Amino acid sequence: MKHLDGHLAPGGDIRINGAAAGPLKGLSFMAKDLFDVAGHATGAGNPDWALTHPAPETHAWVVARLLDAGADLTGKTITDEISLGLLGENAFEGTPLNPAAPDRVPGGSSSGSASAVAQGLCDTALGTDTGGSVRVPSSFCGLYGIRTTHGRVNRAGMLPQAPGSDTIGWMTRDAATFARVSAVLLDEALPPLAPAGLVVAEDAFDFAAPAVTAALRPAMDRLASLLGGARADRLAPHALADNGRA
Repeated sequence: MKHLDGHLAPGGDIRINGAAAGPLKGLSFMAKDLFDVAGHATGAGNPDWALTHPAPETHAWVVARLLDAGADLTGKTITDEISLGLLGENAFEGTPLNPAAPDRVPGGSSSGSASAVAQGLCDTALGTDTGGSVRVPSSFCGLYGIRTTHGRVNRAGMLPQAPGSDTIGWMTRDAATFARVSAVLLDEALPPLAPAGLVVAEDAFDFAAPAVTAALRPAMDRLASLLGGARADRLAPHALADNGRA
């Protein structure tokens, strides 16, 4: 595994200034190399993909939205090849640095986006999430991140993987920036409400390895303390381990 201090996709050293004024003026962002940027090939983590597909003529909707809000685009970031992976490793482009744990993978597939934000190289970064590709690197790199509800954010100009599950997400280092970016991309302010409580999915923990449960227990206990307790529940009428069995 080749770790990189870098995070940019090949040809991803791009700078496009945002609008002169807007709610995100003064912020910078990067975009996973699954999002179109006008005049620049969308590589998707594979060199042949960029060579065999024409450069787009328009920005992806989400890229244009951030630019119109005043944020500056400062690069396109590495992804697992064709976004198929959760570790953040790319055989062609390397593995971006996880600054929170330099001897560990950054998580994927939005690996370069998470690395760039965690290193302080941009204020926020766009990722895609079909099966964890924003949530995993956000967790591994210690960031705020979101997988939006399917269909909630316009995916025009985003390379599809599984259209019935693909979503757009973003990452930041702090909650205040996360709220600013979210207000623009969701077109509504995030309500300043704390969670009402913690629900512990017992059947999910029944399915987890004991070492996983032990690793998560301190965080669960702290959350329960902050939120005034926890309630146990089950996600499925039968054990998750039995799902799919004849």
